[in-house]
Amino acid sequence: MYVVTKKLLYIFFIFYSLNLQGIFAEGLRFFGNGYPIDKRTSYNVFSEHPVTFSDNYEISFDLSLYLTSDIGNIVRIKDSDNRIFNLFYDGHEKDHLFLLNEEGRSNLISVALDKSVYPPREWFSIHIGFDLKRNIITLTVADQIYQSDNISLPDEFTPTIVFGKSDHIIDVPPFAIKDLSVGNNRKFRFLLDEYQGNIVHDIRGKKMGSVANPDWLINDSYHWKLESQFSSSTVSGTNYHDGRKELYYFNRDSILIFNLRTRNSETVIFNAPCPVDLQLGTNFMDQENDRLYCYEVYYDSTYQGPTVASLDLHTFEWRIESYDRLPTQLHHHASWFDASSRQYMIFGGFGNMRFSDQFYRYSLDAQEWNSFPIDNQGGITPRYFTSLGHHEESHRLYLFGGTGNLSGDQLLGREYFYDLYRLNLQTNVLKKVWEIPWNQENAVPVRGMVINDDKSFFYTLCYPEHFTESFLKLYRFSLQDGDYTILGDSIPIYSDKINTNANLYYDEDLNTLYAVVHEFEDDIKSDLHIYSLAFPPITEKELANHPPTGKKSDTWIIYLIIVAILTGTGIVLYRSGRGKRKDVQIFDISNTFNKLNHKNKVQPKANSIYLFGEFTVCNRDSRNISYMFSKKLKETFCLLLQYSQEKEGITSQHLSRLLWPEKPLQEVKNIRNVTLNRLRKILEELDGIELLYEKGMFTITLKSPIYCDYTRCMEILSSNQWEAEYKELIEIVIRGKFLENEDKPFYDSLKEKTEKRIEPLIIRAMEESYDKEQWQTAIDLAQAAFHIDPMNETALSHMIKAMQKLGMHEGAKIKYLSFLIEYKKIMGKEYPNPLKL
Repeated sequence: MYVVTKKLLYIFFIFYSLNLQGIFAEGLRFFGNGYPIDKRTSYNVFSEHPVTFSDNYEISFDLSLYLTSDIGNIVRIKDSDNRIFNLFYDGHEKDHLFLLNEEGRSNLISVALDKSVYPPREWFSIHIGFDLKRNIITLTVADQIYQSDNISLPDEFTPTIVFGKSDHIIDVPPFAIKDLSVGNNRKFRFLLDEYQGNIVHDIRGKKMGSVANPDWLINDSYHWKLESQFSSSTVSGTNYHDGRKELYYFNRDSILIFNLRTRNSETVIFNAPCPVDLQLGTNFMDQENDRLYCYEVYYDSTYQGPTVASLDLHTFEWRIESYDRLPTQLHHHASWFDASSRQYMIFGGFGNMRFSDQFYRYSLDAQEWNSFPIDNQGGITPRYFTSLGHHEESHRLYLFGGTGNLSGDQLLGREYFYDLYRLNLQTNVLKKVWEIPWNQENAVPVRGMVINDDKSFFYTLCYPEHFTESFLKLYRFSLQDGDYTILGDSIPIYSDKINTNANLYYDEDLNTLYAVVHEFEDDIKSDLHIYSLAFPPITEKELANHPPTGKKSDTWIIYLIIVAILTGTGIVLYRSGRGKRKDVQIFDISNTFNKLNHKNKVQPKANSIYLFGEFTVCNRDSRNISYMFSKKLKETFCLLLQYSQEKEGITSQHLSRLLWPEKPLQEVKNIRNVTLNRLRKILEELDGIELLYEKGMFTITLKSPIYCDYTRCMEILSSNQWEAEYKELIEIVIRGKFLENEDKPFYDSLKEKTEKRIEPLIIRAMEESYDKEQWQTAIDLAQAAFHIDPMNETALSHMIKAMQKLGMHEGAKIKYLSFLIEYKKIMGKEYPNPLKL
């Protein structure tokens, strides 16, 4: 009998949290059908060390499907006589369908799973068992077990096990695997915990297999991944609904919904605009009732309209809630919604030249704001940029950091706070927990705080908001003493305007942190960037020390011993599940025109740069490094690329005048050199591209193997026989609008020259595709034409008719309605040539 003391439990949890956090982010993701054949992933489990089994053996692994409408090979098992069994996935119907086949002969077992129960990115287990004595094969998918008997199996089996692409089997759905094991009483376990390279080791560190085109999941715990980005031409707000897995980006006219599980997005245009005149776009979510509340705490005396309104997330109808307001503006206040009392609380903020230390509550039932008196025993000072968090199982709020001063008067300057306060919601007593010294660049936290399950520490993003081009970093702070660790790499943020904000969310079902960066350039227009980081996050050192080679057994032996002891005492650790929501395929439009169909969109490849569509740069290892390009770095790169193509480069003086027109030339030299050095360092991630300074000119040179869609497009157009590259040219332009999300005047010259050259080609190709009844290509090309001229009537006519040919009647109506709205917005009158639908 084992006696488990509190000390042993404490040691276990410390060991668990410090040494095994990465386990849950480890695994191997497979590049599937969306990539060129030679870029798809193939993993041969025993390529380096063949193994022979007798009597029986089992292949077990966890599987996560990233796209549940695709088909392809999951795993093939070949014996020494070239007899092959494969597990094939078919996602075309309403259920997941797994087919275990004897390849080229017959289907042995079919298993269907409900897609609503197992949506994209959900992990579930798969077991394939071979009973060599009884000639039985068993397939277990999730909790469903099926057998096929009377299968002639050899007495000894030396399997060649290949996941993903295998020989001539090239169809591969995008999926990931983890916790792989193969064997019987002699078992080979594979953590798949590599972070680089093509060799796969077993749990003992022995080289066993190899993989082509791997995407190691551990990198998702360090590198923030840009999920998507959107923009709004009017004041907007953003929020997240955990139950629906939906992130909302709204303005007065419409709401864009981005599903974090499926990566699908749709835009809904309101029947009537939001009744609140949005100034800051502040809002909160009532998830229990599926309502999004937008509010403005302050207007000047001339405004008499509503200040709070709520949006029904089923009907998308607005409802006026209140005309109440507070006596002062409160930029960057902290906030929390208490669903049990139906009250929304805010703290702090900045407005009218003062910092606030007040708490206010808005009651959804009384529809009014009231001061919330507290016993401020901790002495919290006036401030803004404070992070606030609440743990579901406690009655406490935590408030961290910010900037302000003791008096609240902005004219007296401000200081930065690195302190934590705890508010007891039952007694309304606020106490100070800790204050820590800070020896880094001064920084403020974002609004959101994520508190871990055992309430030992919290996560938040911090950034120096006093820089125009700044970077968000993820911090993990101890709730007990403020000890902190920086996790993951950084996220760029353009923080010039006071409306700019960021937030941090954690989705337990997806086991992912999400950073939402909402950047304003002129207090009206905004860009939204959504980033993800697998949970738990890791440090740069932990990533670098992640064991691609060497023995791994010691850690796991200790871990297994402790687990065995705890299991022997009847201790069970579990996580409660949450209700699943059936995924809905949605139609993706924006306030203007987004792509209707992404199936033909060119997938980014290794060592490539894309300027058409979303600005994308992938390094030599196929990792998307676009996040490294701040706005200024992106401007610098595009300018250098343009002048390198059109001329022989650009002088330092001309470069300085274009990039920093507001600064005297003598002051620009240092910032210019820093910017160029940062750009050079990023470009070192790619092969075949260099930033050079020769003969007084800066220039970017490109040679094989680098690929840039802009330079390739110009190369094709400059040739006298571009018809021969017709298909490639079409693939480039339908990827999206040239420099899609870059609307600053800085880019106008490059955009105008490029679009002027490609527009005649697009119209010609669209008309030819329509005449050849290539309806989808005609739609994609019409969309490309809209990117250049949103009022192009020829493109509208061809798009609507092509959609109708494909039976996309509702989509055609939505597209036409979007055109009418856009036409009236731009032209100031109704569209004079209505189409018959």
